[in-house]
Amino acid sequence: MTASRVLVLNSGSSSVKYQLLDMADRSRLASGLVERIGEETSRLVHEPLTGPGAEGGRREQVGPIADHGAALKAVAAELAADGMGLDSPELAAVGHRVVHGGTRFTRPTVIDDEVLAEIRNLIPLAPLHNPANVTGIEVARALRADIPQVAVFDTAFHSTMPEYVARYAIDAATADAYSIRRYGFHGTSHAYVSRATAELLGRPVEDVNVIVLHLGNGASASAVRGGVCVETSMGLTPLEGLVMGTRSGDVDPAVVFHLARVGGFSMDEIDSLLNKKSGLLGMCGDNDMREVLRRAGEGDEAASLAFAAYVHRLKKYIGAYSAVLGRVDAVTFTAGVGENAHQVRVAALDGLAELGLALDPEANAVRSGEPRLVSAENARVAVAVVPTDEELEIATQAYALVTG
Repeated sequence: MTASRVLVLNSGSSSVKYQLLDMADRSRLASGLVERIGEETSRLVHEPLTGPGAEGGRREQVGPIADHGAALKAVAAELAADGMGLDSPELAAVGHRVVHGGTRFTRPTVIDDEVLAEIRNLIPLAPLHNPANVTGIEVARALRADIPQVAVFDTAFHSTMPEYVARYAIDAATADAYSIRRYGFHGTSHAYVSRATAELLGRPVEDVNVIVLHLGNGASASAVRGGVCVETSMGLTPLEGLVMGTRSGDVDPAVVFHLARVGGFSMDEIDSLLNKKSGLLGMCGDNDMREVLRRAGEGDEAASLAFAAYVHRLKKYIGAYSAVLGRVDAVTFTAGVGENAHQVRVAALDGLAELGLALDPEANAVRSGEPRLVSAENARVAVAVVPTDEELEIATQAYALVTG
């Protein structure tokens, strides 16, 4: 029996998301979420998608789950109940989402003690994410030390950016001493979506230039030339770039100095302000685009202003990346807002006919879980909506690595 299954783990500070996939046919066997780890009201939701367990449907349990070790053991028990346990000989690898790979990790990597130590060393660059990623790796290695554990890094896809794009124009010695450069994030999504866009167009990925707009609560844009990222909107951290649900995106760095000197804000308070209390939430009190659109439709001035700022920033990046690429074959929307909010696509592309962008209003208004074109028939540049699949991308990269 050829081992073809990959368990994908996305470990957060108090959660674990997981999916089990069979790479023989790229099918999804099970998925689930453990949340509120460390609390009395921990919750595990497990959904078997194939096999005998699928008949019973989704299962849920609520009760204390002390730590990530207990969480993964609970996940293993749920999978075992469906005949797909971690001891299965069909399990080829465990793929781990790791947020930050720095400049060291630019491709998927089999995890050994040295690699794990390097991921720990990168914690200062991703203090909210890498510690949880490390914990998930440690627990999974303890549960199945005999199979490859593969790290797939959010930053890796963007490591192809030219040095003049990745560098900030600050003192070079200081930048080098503190690893200050633009890394970019959401890389697995941008990789998957840019490749899926080429497939949708029926063209080799090497021949397609695409602007990918990953629009969720976190949001980022990328310019991808022939399958290779040449520019992205996020930087040293996920704060740079587009207006997001709770993050400000681009601001004058002197805002930080002003708040500290004039407002008496501490660094932690400024960090919280820009990351957790800004963006749509900061401007109008809602970070859910559905609520922002509803309120704007009812004439709410704050929501209308927030939406206008959100869309204006998108247009700026579409225009800038059109200039960077020179030739654009497609603009692709993905993630929760990008896939579902047709009003965002309308507003973002309004007035961009000179760039070859035009929507088919009827096609754009249709909601679907399938990749599709929503551009006008005579548009020079395709507009696509491609549901992202970061778990499949992680599984694909992990499986390719362990099978050669």
